[in-house]
Amino acid sequence: MRFNIHRSFFLPAILFVGLVLVSCSEKKAETTQSETTAEITAEAKSDQKIILFFGNSLTAAYGIDPEDGFAGLTQQRIDSLGMDYRVINGGLSGETTAGGLSRLDWFLEDKPDIFVLELGGNDGLRGINLTETKSNLLKIIDKVRSKFPDTKIILAGMQIPPNMGQEYAAEFTAMYPAVAEEKNVTLIPFLLENVGGIPELNLPDGIHPTEEGHKIVFETIWPYIHSEL
Repeated sequence: MRFNIHRSFFLPAILFVGLVLVSCSEKKAETTQSETTAEITAEAKSDQKIILFFGNSLTAAYGIDPEDGFAGLTQQRIDSLGMDYRVINGGLSGETTAGGLSRLDWFLEDKPDIFVLELGGNDGLRGINLTETKSNLLKIIDKVRSKFPDTKIILAGMQIPPNMGQEYAAEFTAMYPAVAEEKNVTLIPFLLENVGGIPELNLPDGIHPTEEGHKIVFETIWPYIHSEL
């Protein structure tokens, strides 16, 4: 699945500016019975398997209700199938791979059975050295595997408009298959396939998908997630 940069980023400079602008106790139980119920509920949740989406504003569903984003839609599909999985949205707007690496430990307090890594887009749009970006992606994967060797890892590929030059954009696109091959993880070739750069499927900033856009993104990623369940 190859993304046509010229078609999908029909106004790359505007898209770039848009993303840069964007990037910029519970009450105590009153009875023993209610306390017991809460404990049972908490225990049940802890027994659920976890799907962790770890990314930036795309994962965070910037501009729309998170439940309508692809992570939220994944939970809805899981529930409809009666599967005992809990989806955790670890998206943070403006996040870079370096930022993701620094905050990863907090999300690894509980084992994720499936770890979806969606980072790098902000690195590319800021022109960060791709050697650094690739290194951070590798370190994130290594850190997950070091703590939870059985966790299944899915890497979401990304592409960028050629603002930093055609060569940089091409190297950026090629970075994801290289990381996936080196670490033997599942690769989604391009997260925004059939969504990136299509005005009606994106918010006015031209970068972040609308609810309809997220539905398409979900259908892109679901086969990869479903195969790991």
